[in-house]
Amino acid sequence: MEEKEVLLTQEGYDNLEKELNYLRTEKRAEVADRIKVALGFGDLSENSEYDEAKTAQAENEARIAELENKIRYAKIINEDEIDTETVQVGNIVKVLDVEFDEKIEYTIVGSTEVNLAENKISNESPLGKALLGAKKNETVEVDAPAGKMKYKILAIKK
Repeated sequence: MEEKEVLLTQEGYDNLEKELNYLRTEKRAEVADRIKVALGFGDLSENSEYDEAKTAQAENEARIAELENKIRYAKIINEDEIDTETVQVGNIVKVLDVEFDEKIEYTIVGSTEVNLAENKISNESPLGKALLGAKKNETVEVDAPAGKMKYKILAIKK
């Protein structure tokens, strides 16, 4: 299976590294302690604490594998190479929602760093795809579940 590269800002990469380190050290030790305590309860066939601890261990190991894979295929976006002529991953884009006459600022990030509470949208999302490559004062159309949405690009910055 061919892996696709994972676009990340330096901050996003550092956050993945930090989480991976936590899961490998503190979280693994915590789960191992839970298993050890649960084993002390005796009969494993009816030991829900043991089952829960083993499930937590499997989930932790799966997340570790996922993070290792993302880090392995990470492509860190070089901020020096980001320009403000066209929208790219790493840009902050101020747009006008034409229908609602509302100004919104989005940061275009790789899919790993999406955070809607901070208006960080994926380059793979419908809006992210529509904005990529567009220039200031252009209007882009996005196919959304509610129908076609139009956004005018007001500003592009790093």
